[in-house]
Amino acid sequence: MNLILLGPPNAGKGTQAKKLYVDYSIPQISTGDILRKAVREGTELGKLAGPLMAAGSYVPDELVIGIVEERLKEADCAQGFILDGFPRTIPQAEALERMLAKLGKNLHAVVSLEVPHEKLIERGSGRRSCPSCGAVYHVYQSPPKRAGFCDKDGTGLIQREDDKAEVIEKRLQKYDKETSPLKQFYAQRGLLKSIDGVGPPEGIYEELKKVVGKA
Repeated sequence: MNLILLGPPNAGKGTQAKKLYVDYSIPQISTGDILRKAVREGTELGKLAGPLMAAGSYVPDELVIGIVEERLKEADCAQGFILDGFPRTIPQAEALERMLAKLGKNLHAVVSLEVPHEKLIERGSGRRSCPSCGAVYHVYQSPPKRAGFCDKDGTGLIQREDDKAEVIEKRLQKYDKETSPLKQFYAQRGLLKSIDGVGPPEGIYEELKKVVGKA
């Protein structure tokens, strides 16, 4: 089963991909995770990508596509893969088609998680983390016992810069402009499946399994 999970920031793509991996051993391929790992480890890729990422710039398509191709050649992808966060644009999607054809692989479905913007902003802007132990809370869904302080060590909680509402709004605008057109791109190929991304993660997962034929 070869899948793409589409959805804006905070739509829950990573959560659902991890559930599929646990149940079916289909690896989640996140280009962001791969790039961050390369930067941490100081690989050649990391040396190329690190300065771009630090400056808030996109890594060039050629580099990202090369990363994905190398990852798809690994043994654990023989029975399937889940692309999370890639492709982001029509040119990347076209390049992915050419790459999969070269590798002899086909996409089985592209699942779009549909979540209203206000819900996405609420999900992201409500996150708070402990700078000491790393515990994560949510002011609406899983608040600490004492507002603003970590349950484990009493440290004052912080909000990451990229979790601020105005930053999330900018990312959503970018998604609408650059990535949303992928829905039409894949609908024209008969691959698009859309599901409601609002509600308990377990319920969303059951719907996801239905649309990909795993229920």
